[in-house]
Amino acid sequence: MNPFFTIFLFLVPVFLLLVKGRKSSNKLPPGSLGIPMIGHSLQLLKAMRTNTAEKWLHERIQKYGSISKLTLFGKPTVFIYGNEANKFVFTSDSSTISYSQTTSLKMILGDRCIAELCGQDHKRIRDALLSFLKPESLKNYVGKMDEEVRMHMETHWKGKQEITVLPLMKKLSFDVICSLLFGIEQGRTRRDKLVTWFQQMIGGIWSVPINLPFTRFNRGLRASARVRNFLKDLIAEKRMELKKGADPHQDLISCLLSTRDENNGEGMTEKEIVDNVILVLTAGHDTSAILITFMTGF
Repeated sequence: MNPFFTIFLFLVPVFLLLVKGRKSSNKLPPGSLGIPMIGHSLQLLKAMRTNTAEKWLHERIQKYGSISKLTLFGKPTVFIYGNEANKFVFTSDSSTISYSQTTSLKMILGDRCIAELCGQDHKRIRDALLSFLKPESLKNYVGKMDEEVRMHMETHWKGKQEITVLPLMKKLSFDVICSLLFGIEQGRTRRDKLVTWFQQMIGGIWSVPINLPFTRFNRGLRASARVRNFLKDLIAEKRMELKKGADPHQDLISCLLSTRDENNGEGMTEKEIVDNVILVLTAGHDTSAILITFMTGF
């Protein structure tokens, strides 16, 4: 077969996809959806890495107005801006607008985490997570946090003339999370494995969801699978400890294993525990580290 004909056969469906992506209803907001799957993801990621995301968004507002369409992380997206947009988002009920994660988030974090659920399932999971944060339970965690901070300061700060705060705060946050969420005591082997997988997983979340070998998204999926297997083994350990009389509030996993729905007495499934522990780990890591870094600078 003529090689030029082969190339032509390959390019025709690609061209049709691009043309189809550019055709849109007059009812849709202005703006381009861009290249299928990729869209504007790379532009946004570049702006975030160079700390110019706000500038990128303002340029988009100047070009298309306060409402525009684009493609982010594999999904057609509507970008809205302004006071009226905020009011619409925060006052609308689930029949008008509902939360939906991007493909990369859903595949890596899981589809049974609280960020993905709604209605009764959302309330059930939320109540289970809040039971871990009751005032009487928080008192038990102060000692663990204090021990982790003291050990961290002794190891990484004492006697040092100069330190880089943010990486150390990320390490401290992860150590505290390992203690409170997983009940993994100090000792580097298990924590070191987990932090390596966690970093790869985070990299996959902020990537274009193209699952091909050697892509960041693929590495994120593989790291997520390793974290899940790790947590399943940990859940089995915590079940055995609870049967032997361990404190159900010693860590988040033990707490979620012990929680029962007040209406039907059912507990959380293993998948729900895994997905929500991963969500809490992801949501609490960078935010805590950055906040402590800013507090240290004052």
